[in-house]
Amino acid sequence: MPSNTNFIIMQKGKRGTVIRGSGSYIPERRVLNADFMQHSFYGPDGLKLPKENMEIIAQFSKITGIRERRYVTEDLVTSDIAGFAAQHALQSAGVDPESLDYIIVAHNFGDIKETNRRSEFVPTIASRVKHFLRIANPTTVAYDLPFGCAGWLQGVIQADYYIRSGDAKRVLVVGAETLSRICDPHDRDSMIYADGAGAIILETAEHNVPSGVLAHVTKSYSSELAYVLRMDRSINPDYKADHLFLKMNGRKLYEYALKTVPQMIRECLDKAGLSIDQVDKILIHQANEKMDDAILKGLYSLYGAASPPEGIMPMTIAWLGNSSVATLPTLYDLVCKGRIADHALQKGDNIIFVSVGAGVNMNALVYNVP
Repeated sequence: MPSNTNFIIMQKGKRGTVIRGSGSYIPERRVLNADFMQHSFYGPDGLKLPKENMEIIAQFSKITGIRERRYVTEDLVTSDIAGFAAQHALQSAGVDPESLDYIIVAHNFGDIKETNRRSEFVPTIASRVKHFLRIANPTTVAYDLPFGCAGWLQGVIQADYYIRSGDAKRVLVVGAETLSRICDPHDRDSMIYADGAGAIILETAEHNVPSGVLAHVTKSYSSELAYVLRMDRSINPDYKADHLFLKMNGRKLYEYALKTVPQMIRECLDKAGLSIDQVDKILIHQANEKMDDAILKGLYSLYGAASPPEGIMPMTIAWLGNSSVATLPTLYDLVCKGRIADHALQKGDNIIFVSVGAGVNMNALVYNVP
């Protein structure tokens, strides 16, 4: 095993971190690719794209794998759906909300109302969720974690540190976002973004054999890639609204992810003392089907495998789109509850969670199902 000061693996008889329950909220409003047929799409040069919308949308679907996505209804904001997912996780875990030591809510844009597209961060989304859950315990510490699309998984990593140190016994980690409120209707990338929320309850456990969270790795490439995702004005120069929209240099992010993410995953597996043939499921941030497939192939190629095994990577992007921090916890919840065909988790399975997003921040975590 490699020597590393950040080496994290649960040893026999040691305190560890396990997932007690999970929950998610999938918005009711379905938005199909066909619903973008009447949009006017522009390029980075501020000129209207010459291709017909049917061709633009068909090409988009081929690359991303997205056929539809979910948007929240007009009456909901991020803290609402974060609260719904948290409720479901608490019910799944069967624990008293007052027993939570921490509530960590990963998001990037706060609450944005349909009628006022300004981000609200005060009070924090985590405080709003604690209020929503009617938790009176003052030692339940609630805070936000903005870390790009990798935020929810980073929240899980922070929770693991709290639990293994003995500072906490039970932590709620939520990922929630309403990207429909910050996407530019004139940008093709707007078709990627979606809304949603997911949550898990993590708690301490003693095991005679390694189980639960085994290892994790986090990296930030901000020196060269800080502004691959950023906020800017509409791509349509005639658009009059003064608020900002999410912008992405998708090609650069794609190329860098393929170069760095597979190696990061291998580093995480090395920390856990596992090889790729011991992995049962890979749960990856639902960013882009083509990119996720390429990352998976790149990972297996590091181990000399021509191709990954069938059925190792469940996907939701085709019908849920990219809901940022919500994709991973939602995916985990759906797999756990048998809502994705041909995918299930069994005791003893080794899972890899992987995410990459704005910053550029990326992380990976190995989990053994107890």
